[in-house]
Amino acid sequence: MPKTKYKYNPTNLSFEEVSLSIWKRFFKLLLWVAPSIIVGLILSLIFTKQVDSPKDDQLLKDLEVNQIELSRIKKDMDLASAVLDVLEKRDEDLYRVSLYAEKMPKELNLAGSVKSRKYGYLDGYTNAELLKSTSEKLDHLEKRISNQSISFIELLNLAKQKEKMLSSIPAIQPIRNKELKKMASGYGYRIDPIYKTRKMHTGMDFTADIGTEVYVTGDGVVEDLEVNVWGYGNCVVVNHSFGFKTRYAHLSAFKVQKGQIIKRGEIIGLVGTSGKSTGPHLHYEVEKNSSKVNPINYYHSDLTPQEYETLLQMNNNSFKALD
Repeated sequence: MPKTKYKYNPTNLSFEEVSLSIWKRFFKLLLWVAPSIIVGLILSLIFTKQVDSPKDDQLLKDLEVNQIELSRIKKDMDLASAVLDVLEKRDEDLYRVSLYAEKMPKELNLAGSVKSRKYGYLDGYTNAELLKSTSEKLDHLEKRISNQSISFIELLNLAKQKEKMLSSIPAIQPIRNKELKKMASGYGYRIDPIYKTRKMHTGMDFTADIGTEVYVTGDGVVEDLEVNVWGYGNCVVVNHSFGFKTRYAHLSAFKVQKGQIIKRGEIIGLVGTSGKSTGPHLHYEVEKNSSKVNPINYYHSDLTPQEYETLLQMNNNSFKALD
């Protein structure tokens, strides 16, 4: 039971009972329980610092697993980047060189390598730097893969075009060796058989019997079938694309039609002596970029080295043309 307190009143020379207000009583109670509250808070803080809850334990484990997985992903991306380095080098030093393609702009391969603030929102999070570096590396890797895919598509189209070009370039003799009697005249200045003057002969003359089959020397389209009383006589002109055309003159018959698509080795006509011709033969011309060139340079697909050497000697030693 609390003691009753008294206070001396000098006015009436007597002791009066002291009565405490409710606030003073509350303050007095607070002073009495404050040490207990402070001790409890300190003990609670110490306890929570040293002992984690099951939820905290799980969060820590998840964070550790995430860090391990991010590190593993980063290593996998490093390996993918190394493989991509090899592909890019092979692309630049081998594929593009062999296909005569221009090099890929270096700016494309460097795109995305400069750090940006794209992932700035990750600042402040646990493992923020690892998250940002992994995300930035993934962006760069995706960009390089995309660029390499574009490059391979370009190279594939070039390869297909080169394949078509190789099959289109004149590359065989227009008459089989076994059908030839001889090569009467080659490319260069020759004596005209009619006018007996020195004149440029823009093709090669192959003598053969009338009716001997004439073969187209590369893939192409029949551009024209000419019928002349003089000059080339009956003549087939083939457009091979890529700047190449061939002409087969003095034929006795056509075996193709204008506009027809033909493949190397197909029969396009028969040897004759039409037009300005002094005997049965085929006059064969090769045109490149609108200029007539020496056909001797375009027999690399069906002749042995010895046969080519013989043909070269005949070309150089012939001084008179048949047309």
